[in-house]
Amino acid sequence: MGKEAKTNAMRILERAKVAYTAHEYPHEEGVAVDGVTVAASMGEDPACVYKTLVTQGASRNYFVFVIPVAAELDLKAAARSVGEKSVAMIHVADINKVTGYVRGGCSPVGMKKQYVTVFDESALSLEKMYVSGGRIGTQVCCAPGDLIRAAGAKTAHITF
Repeated sequence: MGKEAKTNAMRILERAKVAYTAHEYPHEEGVAVDGVTVAASMGEDPACVYKTLVTQGASRNYFVFVIPVAAELDLKAAARSVGEKSVAMIHVADINKVTGYVRGGCSPVGMKKQYVTVFDESALSLEKMYVSGGRIGTQVCCAPGDLIRAAGAKTAHITF
């Protein structure tokens, strides 16, 4: 990748000395692609491709959850994992304002602010995992433990 192609997520991974590879996938400019399609277009098992979901808790604080692309977030388990009474997905229109990223290009690394971030514990069983590289059309692949550390995250069982 050329220097101009680096995203904020990639720069933060480099600063944290996390080895990663960047992968491009075909997409229509500015149009989000669902994660299962992203996995297929890269020839990867969807079990190792993760999506980043942003929620807001009853406390009005924001929380980030990183789960396999084919899974659904268990909102009750997610709330428990961050000590909240409840959490709800934020509106798509608020993603950029809250994270600095666009829908379909939201990475768990390099958001505007450091939010409490939780990776589904399934990531720990993987050798490598993919998450958004910080823009639509780009994924980064690295070791789950390194990515979790770079994101300042913890793990919990948050899917069904």
